[in-house]
Amino acid sequence: MAKNNNNKMSRSEAGQKGGNKTAREHDKEFFEEIGQKGGNKTAREHDQEFFEEIGQKGGEATSRNHDQEFYEEIGRKGGKRSNGGQGSNNS
Repeated sequence: MAKNNNNKMSRSEAGQKGGNKTAREHDKEFFEEIGQKGGNKTAREHDQEFFEEIGQKGGEATSRNHDQEFYEEIGRKGGKRSNGGQGSNNS
């Protein structure tokens, strides 16, 4: 672990260490619960315009970072998951 000039951990290193400890000490249910709480708070504090804006930004970033093959693959996965009107729903 690298030390800064004061022989202390950097803020980033301390955050990583704390995050790793939290991940070891809590289960999936814990993280689902805090994610749900965060999502509910965000929904209370922001309006539709906020969500439209972040959705637009996310879509643009995804479009910049992925090619047609990516979209074909997620389309196939979505079709399988929704069953596409065929076969069993085991994917």
